[in-house]
Amino acid sequence: MDENQPPASIGESDAMTGTEKPEPGPSGAAERTVGGDDAGDGAAAAATAEVEKERKMVPGRVASLLWGGKIKPDVFRRWLQGFFFSECEPSALVQRDGGPCCVIAPVQAYLLKTLLMECPEYSFNTLTADICKTLLIRAVCQILLKCKSDVFRIVSLEDEAAAAAASAAVAGPSGISSYTARQPEHDAQEGASSRGVDMHDAAMLQPSTIHEGSSSAWTAEAFHERIRFREHATIEEVQQFYAQNFHVLTDECGVLLLLYTVLQTKGLDRILSEMSDPTESLIHDTYGCGSQALINLMLTGRAVPHVWDNEQDVGGMKLKGINEQSDIGFITVMEQLQYCTVGFFYKNPKNPVWVMGSDTHLTVLFSHEKQLVSPETPGEIARRVFRQFDPDGNNFIPTHILQDVLCTLELVSEPEYVELMRSRLDPENLGIILLNAFMNEFYPDDKRSTPDTFDLVHYNGIPNSNYGNAVQYSRGQAVLLESDVRMCNPSDSMLTCLQTKWPNIEVNWAGNRTPSLN
Repeated sequence: MDENQPPASIGESDAMTGTEKPEPGPSGAAERTVGGDDAGDGAAAAATAEVEKERKMVPGRVASLLWGGKIKPDVFRRWLQGFFFSECEPSALVQRDGGPCCVIAPVQAYLLKTLLMECPEYSFNTLTADICKTLLIRAVCQILLKCKSDVFRIVSLEDEAAAAAASAAVAGPSGISSYTARQPEHDAQEGASSRGVDMHDAAMLQPSTIHEGSSSAWTAEAFHERIRFREHATIEEVQQFYAQNFHVLTDECGVLLLLYTVLQTKGLDRILSEMSDPTESLIHDTYGCGSQALINLMLTGRAVPHVWDNEQDVGGMKLKGINEQSDIGFITVMEQLQYCTVGFFYKNPKNPVWVMGSDTHLTVLFSHEKQLVSPETPGEIARRVFRQFDPDGNNFIPTHILQDVLCTLELVSEPEYVELMRSRLDPENLGIILLNAFMNEFYPDDKRSTPDTFDLVHYNGIPNSNYGNAVQYSRGQAVLLESDVRMCNPSDSMLTCLQTKWPNIEVNWAGNRTPSLN
């Protein structure tokens, strides 16, 4: 993965802590030479001492921004899980409780984007634990690349940072460390190994299998006392860290550690400058769900609070939205309920992968049909602009705004011409212009770039929301109908959400089972 930004200058003052950075070597630590077996213990000790200097406390402001004034124990417990894959679907992450979907769903989306668009040599039917581990690390790194300001600040538990540095210090020519740290927090790994489970496969196990006979003793206070971060200049260093310390993602605090890594890598000041209300926490203090600003941060690298395109002036206030076409899309049933307006950048991402929002949960939709994200035709641009002036989705506009539509499309908009078009498009003087009449007049030969039929695959990380209580993909075949009239069905939230992107869509789901958005 390419890294375009230069590493931070050596010895500069750390903005988060005010401490002096030590001279970095090839892997971010001071350069060392290991000379034979006798030097191994000394090198490990030196590495541990060095990392004591490099480790930095995570500022308390991070917890305040994330959780608000007080962290409720039940909300915090819902976030205590690592990343692990379904036994029934090797590339599908599992979510145990409500809340962390605002981290797990974006990671799943980037994992699927990597698998679909960047790894043609892999197929869903031939994925192994090693491949899924690599995909997960690549997905995490892509999210961090979008958030990076100056350096990557990787958050881990206190003893893990020391073990990582010591591990790097005594790594052999192959880069694989001969140093292994055993800690109480890693009893799950030790137990898995003693039962003959390869640690490459650990992420495929259910938490009850890994943490057999143990219960979580983590509290919010204990977690925040233990977390530290270390800085890495390049994404290659980050990939190496996670490859050598995969348990940082899969252990019980894995999801939280990644979330804090995203916040630290982005930087508090930059996050606060992008939020419209810096006093609002990123996680709801009662329900434990993530805010739209946190979802946007995970998907785009910007903690803006809205999903429309660019900025909108609301009552004299400039409210920030999505400023460019996103790698991953976002659609939500809340738009159909008129709680928000999702812009073009989110509805038309660079890759055929969308995070889907209900009122309580986030899931992921994707397709193998790459033409779903092909450039817009002039007619599709016209339909999009027309609908901007038709916010209620009625498929008509008042005649008096025809000139505004023509100006936006850079068509002829002279008053005499506009009046002529009004009489042609509204011959009965009803005061409205239908979408179909507008398209037939100005774009009679336009053909859609989107195919009429395509596959859709849906992911929901909560086992109980899947058929058979096991996380697995739901597959369907979509058809775009000729009519633009929406067949609204309040009881089918899946179709309602899909219609915000494709108004005339119908989907036949395998087994006649419509997947759940909740």
